[in-house]
Amino acid sequence: MAKDRDKLPSKTSASEVDAFLDKVARMPVVKAPGKRGRLIFAMDATASREPTWDRACHIQAEMFTETDALGGLDVQLAFYRGFGDFRATAWAGSSKELLDVMTGVRCLGGQTQIAKVLRHAVRETKQKKVDALVFVGDCCEEDVDQLCHIAGQLGLLGVPAFMFHEGAEPVARSAFQQIARLTGGACCSFDAASAQQLRDLLAAVAVFAAGGRPALEDYSARKGGAVRQITQQVR
Repeated sequence: MAKDRDKLPSKTSASEVDAFLDKVARMPVVKAPGKRGRLIFAMDATASREPTWDRACHIQAEMFTETDALGGLDVQLAFYRGFGDFRATAWAGSSKELLDVMTGVRCLGGQTQIAKVLRHAVRETKQKKVDALVFVGDCCEEDVDQLCHIAGQLGLLGVPAFMFHEGAEPVARSAFQQIARLTGGACCSFDAASAQQLRDLLAAVAVFAAGGRPALEDYSARKGGAVRQITQQVR
């Protein structure tokens, strides 16, 4: 079990968002300027996730919009649901392509399959470099040691995992933190009232995947708000 200091408040604090964005800002440049970034967008699609899935459908366009000037972004949707159902789509190069896929998915009850997400990311980046993995979920029902072992492999391949934790479940929080740490990524929490915050954070990671730290600094200057807090770190 996580210690008391690892437990989350019901809503994300400003300091936690700042720390997450600071962590993203410190990441090294992962690709040459002008080349399309590659980001795996993975989500828990079990029954409890349906409201968040719907929100993600509406806000995913921000990832593409903010990376167009950097050479663009290719996103692959990966998700699990039901009984052992894990799927990964073809790579999408536009918001419409990704939205068409996401709106056709229906959430189904089942247990988490985070290990499959991590193994898939390992396989994909061995074929062609993946710049970042984003995962959105609320719980973890798997062996954390096994997840950390796979996360370590992903870290050796240079793919940071950005773990977005909805809610305050402490076991999931601890697991997500460890996965982020082992891959060189970051972990941040959000709640049902944080749609705008999730939009900004996803866009920040997408900008990082497409253009590295310099692009993220420029995004911070333009966007302001919570994202602006990373500017001091990249100067």
